[in-house]
Amino acid sequence: MPTSFNLTHLLLISAAYLLVLFGIAWLTERGVMPRALVRHPLIYTLSLGVYASAWAFYGAVGLAYQYGYGFLAIYLGLSGAFLLAPVLLYPLLRLTRTYQLSSLADLFAFRFRSTWAGTLTTVFMLIAVLPLLALQIQSIADSVAIITREQPHAYVALIFCALITLFTILFGARQIATRERHEGLVVAIAFESLIKLCAMTAVGLYALYGVFGGPAELEQWLLQNQTALSTLHTPLQEGPWRTLLLVFFAAAITMPHMFHMAFTENLNPRALVTASWGLPLFLLLMSLAVPPILWSGLKLGVATSPQYFTLGLGMQVGNPWLTLAAFIGGLSAASGLVIIVTLALSGMVLNHVVLPLYQPPAEGNIYRWLRWTRRGLIAAIIAASYGFYLLIGAGQDLSHLGTVSFVATLQFLPGALSVLYWPTANRLGFISGLLAGASVWVLTMLLPLIGNLPGFYLPLLDMVYVLDDTSWHIAAIASLATNVLVFTLVSLFSQPTSEEQSAAEACAVDNVRRPQRRELVAVSPQEFAAELAKPLGARTAQREVEQALHDLQLPFDEQRPYALRRLRDRIEANLSGLLGPSVAQDLVENFLPYKAGDETYVTEDIHFIESRLEDYQSRLTGLAAELDALRRYHRQTLQELPMGVCSLAQDQEILMWNRAMEMLTGIEAQLVVGSRLGTLPEPWRGLLTTFIDAPDEHLHKQRLALDGQTRWLNLHKAAIDEPLAPGSSGLVLLVEDLTETQLLEDRLIHSERLASIGRLAAGVAHEIGNPVTGIACLAQNLREERESDAEISEASQQIIEQTKRITRIVQSLMSFAHAGGLQQAREPVCLAEVTREAISLLSLNRDYDVQYFNLCDPQHWVEGDPQRLAQVLINLLSNARDASPPGGAIRVRSEAGEHTVELMVEDEGSGIPKSIVDRLFEPFFTTKDPGKGTGLGLALVYSIIEEHYGEISIDSPADPKHQRGTRIRITLPRHGGPTAAENP
Repeated sequence: MPTSFNLTHLLLISAAYLLVLFGIAWLTERGVMPRALVRHPLIYTLSLGVYASAWAFYGAVGLAYQYGYGFLAIYLGLSGAFLLAPVLLYPLLRLTRTYQLSSLADLFAFRFRSTWAGTLTTVFMLIAVLPLLALQIQSIADSVAIITREQPHAYVALIFCALITLFTILFGARQIATRERHEGLVVAIAFESLIKLCAMTAVGLYALYGVFGGPAELEQWLLQNQTALSTLHTPLQEGPWRTLLLVFFAAAITMPHMFHMAFTENLNPRALVTASWGLPLFLLLMSLAVPPILWSGLKLGVATSPQYFTLGLGMQVGNPWLTLAAFIGGLSAASGLVIIVTLALSGMVLNHVVLPLYQPPAEGNIYRWLRWTRRGLIAAIIAASYGFYLLIGAGQDLSHLGTVSFVATLQFLPGALSVLYWPTANRLGFISGLLAGASVWVLTMLLPLIGNLPGFYLPLLDMVYVLDDTSWHIAAIASLATNVLVFTLVSLFSQPTSEEQSAAEACAVDNVRRPQRRELVAVSPQEFAAELAKPLGARTAQREVEQALHDLQLPFDEQRPYALRRLRDRIEANLSGLLGPSVAQDLVENFLPYKAGDETYVTEDIHFIESRLEDYQSRLTGLAAELDALRRYHRQTLQELPMGVCSLAQDQEILMWNRAMEMLTGIEAQLVVGSRLGTLPEPWRGLLTTFIDAPDEHLHKQRLALDGQTRWLNLHKAAIDEPLAPGSSGLVLLVEDLTETQLLEDRLIHSERLASIGRLAAGVAHEIGNPVTGIACLAQNLREERESDAEISEASQQIIEQTKRITRIVQSLMSFAHAGGLQQAREPVCLAEVTREAISLLSLNRDYDVQYFNLCDPQHWVEGDPQRLAQVLINLLSNARDASPPGGAIRVRSEAGEHTVELMVEDEGSGIPKSIVDRLFEPFFTTKDPGKGTGLGLALVYSIIEEHYGEISIDSPADPKHQRGTRIRITLPRHGGPTAAENP
């Protein structure tokens, strides 16, 4: 039957399809695709459909023909691995993301701390997948030959390899960067999986409804052709389907394309939850079409072999569109796998074969060198696959090639499981087991495939081994059993190194890695960059250090030892993603070492453990969860304790800084935890360091000047053994703030003093009252006797007035000392007159060179006691006089409001510091030298103004421009003043 497609058409269709894939990837990388779509779990799940390669698209029908329902093992094995994601895939994803492990070789090199582990894994993986890559090439060549009805041509396979090399480079090797993620590649592979599913479903539906006419007619045909149905059931009882399940179960983590898509290209860790059920559903939908395609091919007598029934069905019925759909589906399956496998293998070969042998010079652009080297490796791997395709010939069975490759990667399953669940496994056991299992695989499967050997004699078993459909599972079980046996025995009878033990703790599912708290030689990120510039070059080193700082959200001037240790670990992880874990570990150990003499004090980083335990909270169960809850309770108690707690290691590294310490010091915990005590700012550094060095365990009422104020603190210390470092003693410091208590005690003392003054004032008033009364009588008699002498009469009057003032002063002192309101009756008071009188009295003292200006309005009257208000003005004016420079001016003015009058006293002195303004009205507070003031003047002023229902405030400086002067404002209730008739 003629076909409407020739070789040129198929090549153009293939090129156009690959261009569409590249366009999707390019648009995604440019941000055209919505980010929500790119990171949607459905895209990630579909991208994992790369597992369904040409072997699954074409070969599944062939396997169904050979093994009946055993073909479902292709899908059920992988589905089982994803259904066990919580105990298998999630821990591996955590490891790969934390330590930037981009391949299975990286994982083994990191876990076993061995360059050889990574190198052997890479070399054997490369050999193992060559049959799988050759299978994809052969499927394309066979598809073209079937459609064009010509013999397979080598140049068709060569053209496919050239195209796929170009697009693999464009997809995955356009740039090299730390933690490289190919969002465009993930979306493109997801699109390919959708194409495969649609094509397979279309062919299956046509087989069901186009060939059989529906489910009812299919059932009728099966009843008439019992052999077709029995061939599906019989192999389940006697075939190697259990081995198939094991092989495809291992494929989830051992095949390079599955590891790469599941872990390296994972854009959203939560998407793995969806994939754990979404991928099995995808594979189920793929498998539903297989039986109808097989039965329709048998009914129609399709001329192709059963493995190509998917393609031959359209050819048989003369439907070019169905043929085209099947061809594009097969092309999608083959190209997706080749792209991902070569991309993953190129990274493995670069990190574990090339870089251990040759590292680029630091003077050049390392990123460019890595990019072009990886491109060359991609081309070399695809060329090797093409060479292997030519070596084995074009007539190989697809299922046979796939089986050989999958059994080879099965050898990595013991190592992968030991990473998570066998901490005592070591590098010697892993390498020995891998070599032993790989040797059995080479002898029993690879050599017969390459040499087309019919079989060979096994003297130990006294049998002839023939590699065919009935014996391959014997080779698979034999190679795996040999691997496990050697791996186990060697690991049991050899000891792991300390590095392996540390890596095992980091990898084990039920353990938390406990890094050591040691001091680094480099003490700043700048020094990190300077040291790494030696092997990497200045630009590359600077970029890597900045990237690590950005990842950890640390400042570039970070100097905390704890943070620097985290920075070192992060740089190693980032370099691991760039150069491989072996090279990264060597670089970091050589150029960012710990101090040589630091081994005398090596403890585990308790702060790191605390942070990791926070992440593990949801994973703990039973007694572990209860103990963790108790730990959290005690830690929360310390955090919320209303007393400052500072925990120090033996090397004075700060391990805890609770909230009370944050409130007391104004220093956030995240800024000091992990740093040394000596890095604290003053005055805390001096206070705590002095206290630690002192022999006393308690220090009471320690005065501390802080922000212009005095704080009183109680300090306590206690030595404790560090729980993670037996024999090492740390310190716990308790800091209690007694400032409020001290101020309360001072106020109580002041109150007692005031009470004493009240008692003293009563006695003074009595003692002073008698002589003052006598003086007043004598002055009165003198004035009456010398009325004719005006000078004596005036002096006598002044004596009388002053004795009255003495009496009022004593009464004011008693009024201040005792609670109560205004003692005298209210009366109208003219502020201008009271001010004149106060100025007149102060002017009698000729020792001060100041000028007084009474600018009060005579119309401004208030309600109150004129004598007590005069006392207020005398106090204020005397203070202003003391603060004024020689020749200075003191002004008193008034301003009237609707119901109040504001009296202002302003000087030209140096002003009052803001730190003491609020304390000026406290009793006994004074800034004058001892003997020149009691501190009661302004307190008395405040009391008098309060008795007059007024308010008092201070503005300092009064002149902001020149930063000088003080203005005191007094607000008093306004009186209407005398009527015009009463005014003189």
